[in-house]
Amino acid sequence: MGTIEIKEGGVMSELTESRIYEWLSAVTDPEVPVLTILDLGIVRKVSISNTEKGAAVTISITPTYSGCPAMDVISVGIRMALLSQGIKDIKIELQLSPAWTTDWMTEDGKRKLKEYGIAPPNRKAFQPLGFFEEEEVTCPRCGAADTTLVSNFGPTSCKALYKCLSCFEPFEHFKCH
Repeated sequence: MGTIEIKEGGVMSELTESRIYEWLSAVTDPEVPVLTILDLGIVRKVSISNTEKGAAVTISITPTYSGCPAMDVISVGIRMALLSQGIKDIKIELQLSPAWTTDWMTEDGKRKLKEYGIAPPNRKAFQPLGFFEEEEVTCPRCGAADTTLVSNFGPTSCKALYKCLSCFEPFEHFKCH
């Protein structure tokens, strides 16, 4: 269903999917607060339906990793964003298939990561690697490709730790998957 009439401040108004996406654009990832859930591409579907009580909204989201602990906080953020706009009937569904991929991230989101000091995923450099090959990761600070993996596991499951061998700065890398 495309649009539904809702009452806002005593005035009838149209509730549309694009309006809901606008509200969701303010919900950030608790682990990487520079990114919104739309930047990450985890919002899979927005549905609006009409019920006896008014508009009902269903949001389908896909975690970046199975068991991602941020999903509960993200769900609360979604719920709060919609409640603040007067939407009370809210359903949030976890969609596990297909699995999330960094291909779903927006280019703007990747730019924000780099500006924040986290190397964004680089699909172009990510090919099925040989047994001992590593993905080429460039330093988000100086742009050098002369980097080394420090740890496959960073502060969150979706990031690895690297060190730049040119500027000697450590940095996180959002893993490509």
